[in-house]
Amino acid sequence: MDPGLTTTDYETLIFFIRGKKVMIDADLALLYEVLNKALKQQVKRNPGRFPEDFMFELTSVEKQNLVTNCDRLANLKYNSINPMAFTEQGVAMLSSVLRSEKAILVNVEIMRAFARYRALIRETDELRQELINLDHKFDKAFKFLLNKLDALHQKKNDPREPIGDKIIPGKE
Repeated sequence: MDPGLTTTDYETLIFFIRGKKVMIDADLALLYEVLNKALKQQVKRNPGRFPEDFMFELTSVEKQNLVTNCDRLANLKYNSINPMAFTEQGVAMLSSVLRSEKAILVNVEIMRAFARYRALIRETDELRQELINLDHKFDKAFKFLLNKLDALHQKKNDPREPIGDKIIPGKE
């Protein structure tokens, strides 16, 4: 594992593009300590290992959005070649085509980061559902209280007997 990066650091390298969690070729090249050009060459030499659900090339619009939202990828703005995006399976496949000890070590940490990312999404979904359930409970409680308050306000006040000395007619 790269001593400078933690699993949390790897998680920041994961993007959500086209409904998939992916990592960009430039980040992977840095992590594997290979030139981005060499990484792309290995992918092109092994096209059968990288189907569309493992790796895809970003469109110009996707690249622009990525550069706009991620300052550390600003240098991609000037690159005429669109970056490649690798899904979790594509990242795993990269370690087999790069065949270096560094690639294996980094790949293990990246797989852990993807697993942690999935766990965070699951936790977020569970928390969202708990909040929805709690909101429904509060709605019921507030409706109950409002109904009780409305009933109190609308309750007819029966005429009360006056308090104090009674006045008897004719004996004033």
